[in-house]
Amino acid sequence: MKTLKFTIEINAPKEKVWTVLWADATYRKWATAFCEGTYAVSNWEEGSTIQFLTPEGEGMHSLIDEKVENEYIAFKHLNMIKDSKIVPVDAATEEWAGAMETYRLKESNGKTTLEATTDTVEEYADYLNAAFLKALHTIKKLSEE
Repeated sequence: MKTLKFTIEINAPKEKVWTVLWADATYRKWATAFCEGTYAVSNWEEGSTIQFLTPEGEGMHSLIDEKVENEYIAFKHLNMIKDSKIVPVDAATEEWAGAMETYRLKESNGKTTLEATTDTVEEYADYLNAAFLKALHTIKKLSEE
């Protein structure tokens, strides 16, 4: 497994960027870079589960591993979701189960640097590189409005 890292500078305070990242309406806008109609179901508390879902009920079942409001959040991906049901880890998913995805915000002089990382297997690296770049540009646009 390899870790991909993405960074973008945003002309907005970190609190605004955080809200764009995790408020339902804006999350849906930038997460469409991964799949049209993507949304998240969670109480957004550290230690809680979160489901990243498509309108068809496909997606990821994850854990909010760590959270520092307006600064950092880490998701640990546990299982796939198919037909709105959590699928047990099997030989096909064992390679990436436990993969981490993180978002870190650092503010300086009214500008925020957003750093996102994601663990991936080689077969998804090109897709994730393209999707994350698109997502970060959408986050920047929404945060600077």
